Amino acid sequence: MDYEALKEEIIAYSKKIGISKIGFTSGDPFIEMKNRLIRQEELGYQSGFEHKNIEERTHPELIFDEPRSIIAIALAYPSKMKDAPRGERGSRRGIFCKASWGVDYHVLVREKLEQLASFIDSKADNGRFKLMVDTGELVDRAVAERAGIGWSGKNCSIITPEFGSYVYLGEMITNLPFAPDEPIQDQCGECTKCLDACPTGALVQPGQLDAQRCIAFLTQTKGVLPDEFRDKVGNRLYGCDTCQTICPKNKGVDFHLNPDMEANPEIAKPLLQPLLDISNREFKEKYGEVSGSWRGKKPIQRNAILALGHFKEQSAVRDLVKVLNEDVRPEIRGTAAWSLGKIGGEQAKEALIRAQAEENDSLVLKEINKGLQLLE
Repeated sequence: MDYEALKEEIIAYSKKIGISKIGFTSGDPFIEMKNRLIRQEELGYQSGFEHKNIEERTHPELIFDEPRSIIAIALAYPSKMKDAPRGERGSRRGIFCKASWGVDYHVLVREKLEQLASFIDSKADNGRFKLMVDTGELVDRAVAERAGIGWSGKNCSIITPEFGSYVYLGEMITNLPFAPDEPIQDQCGECTKCLDACPTGALVQPGQLDAQRCIAFLTQTKGVLPDEFRDKVGNRLYGCDTCQTICPKNKGVDFHLNPDMEANPEIAKPLLQPLLDISNREFKEKYGEVSGSWRGKKPIQRNAILALGHFKEQSAVRDLVKVLNEDVRPEIRGTAAWSLGKIGGEQAKEALIRAQAEENDSLVLKEINKGLQLLE
């Protein structure tokens, strides 16, 4: 079979179905990435959300029989929200990161990979495929880099010459032997803007991220947020775009290529106070389609409480007092206590003193004391 001709057909088809960029690489192991992952694990820099087996993450032959090549794809997503609402005193808003503005990218990218696999299957005999989007074994970034989609930036994102880093990534392993593409040369140069701008210093050096300090990771955790990060989260409800928005390669980059990627402003930049008592059902109905909902409502609610404290939003005191007194989850009650201390005022102080006398949970009591200290 003429695999070079088929490769050209695949590239043409990928453009037809709305894939922004496609690249091909071998099914060889990712040895450099393996060494990096081992080092990350030794340093305690992993988030814990990753696939646990480093061998499987870097050796395609362990997860697929005869991996002759890997096809990587990228879908460009918007960086600017149309009709974005403005938050103001009395109606503060939070923000989801750009990658979570539209329909869950796992769904969108997998759909394109399935279309692509179906097309290749119709052209080649005995083709086999394993599709992956983010939650698969392989490291999307390593595959995309080797396949020539873009280079791995100092902010640990794949940066494409055409679409900047605002791209979703996915890949498929196949037993079909396509010729590999050339990787793109690093174009970051001497620039360190992303490292300098990172709010928590999570980018410890070019290309190395301490996920435990990354706001994108922290917004997805479910417990009480460590003290040092609370003010730095700001009004972020899910994810963080700082190291992308500061990147010169993203300047002026904004592609609106798929209606499913467009933000619903009331979901991507929602009012904070209605989130405090949203039910599981309401949360699923409103936010269930976006990738930022995958951890459920608890992290989003905790982050909304922190954001109200960040804004020192007096109008939220009554709602936060209700959370402090009535929410069954200690982490949420405790976060409300801390935010009440940040906001301040007599009403907040009285509520904290009253709660201190009635609360039995040690975690919540600790946060109440922090809130009272903030009022001093």
